[in-house]
Amino acid sequence: MTTAPENPVDPAALATLPKAELHLHIEGTLEPELILELAARNGLTLPFPTLDSLRAQYEFSDLQSFLDLYYANMAVLITEADFADMTRAYLARAQEAGVRHAEIMFDPQAHVARGVELSTAVNGIAAALASSVADFGITTELIAAFLRDQPEASALEVLEQLLDMEAPIIGIGLDSAEVGNPPSKFIRLYRRAKEAGLRLVAHAGEEGPASYVEDALNLLGVERIDHGIRAVEDRILVKRLVAEQVPLTVCPLSNVRLRAVDTLAAHPLPQMISAGLNVCVNSDDPAYFGGYVHANFAALVAEFAWDSDMVEKLAGNSVRSSFASEGRKAEILADIQAWRAAQG
Repeated sequence: MTTAPENPVDPAALATLPKAELHLHIEGTLEPELILELAARNGLTLPFPTLDSLRAQYEFSDLQSFLDLYYANMAVLITEADFADMTRAYLARAQEAGVRHAEIMFDPQAHVARGVELSTAVNGIAAALASSVADFGITTELIAAFLRDQPEASALEVLEQLLDMEAPIIGIGLDSAEVGNPPSKFIRLYRRAKEAGLRLVAHAGEEGPASYVEDALNLLGVERIDHGIRAVEDRILVKRLVAEQVPLTVCPLSNVRLRAVDTLAAHPLPQMISAGLNVCVNSDDPAYFGGYVHANFAALVAEFAWDSDMVEKLAGNSVRSSFASEGRKAEILADIQAWRAAQG
């Protein structure tokens, strides 16, 4: 039984809480309405041509069932304008959610595989990000996430293309189907990215075991773990993560919708916080999982009766764990303190 917090949070204030979002797939922000709009613009006939029929598909039994729909919906992204419109739509929603800095992942291989030029995806997304501060007050970085269920050679080829075109990426990540695709599969990819001066992150410990988190650190040299919820199953690993304060970008509503945890009440996030792990809250693929980052905060506050101090801590973790400049971090952290003071 949870007790009432000493410093209760007004749920409406969570949308004004300044925060960074570090685990966000831009393709996962494609709302059904925009999918249908882009399909019409590009003359495409979708398997689910109405809003109701499309929304009815958003029930998932596991990660793969989500990925099947996720990749199918990408078919509407054809032109630079499509990618730019998708990105601007996210930035507008992120602004409403209190996001001040966003580190956005995109899946270059998924677009190349369906015949879209790499430059089309990159230029479209980058065009929207170029004005993110002026238009939305959000600083942004772009991360190329590679598909772990594809061969490493494919990822290396696309990475070289990104480097040759001087794509405005700050780092690389690793996503898609985790089980059976361990970090050890991508050692050369991460070595090459490090040589190129890119930042290194990777999904690990969502559906895959805690050992994948350890391997991502030891074999890939990552600086940040996306998800990492199964790390709690390994006491020695938890001690290491606490000692090194490795950031873990947790996505609670995503974990529930994909059955990585049965219910929000069963989510290990409170355990992770109590253990001293460096965790922050993110939305992952919000168009598919029922909420942008402020909705994740609201669900957690409602479930665990967290107070203003706790949400301030989690927001601060997100900023400190980001790749933003030290000056930008200081600005947002000051805004978080001002928000906390305003809560009384």
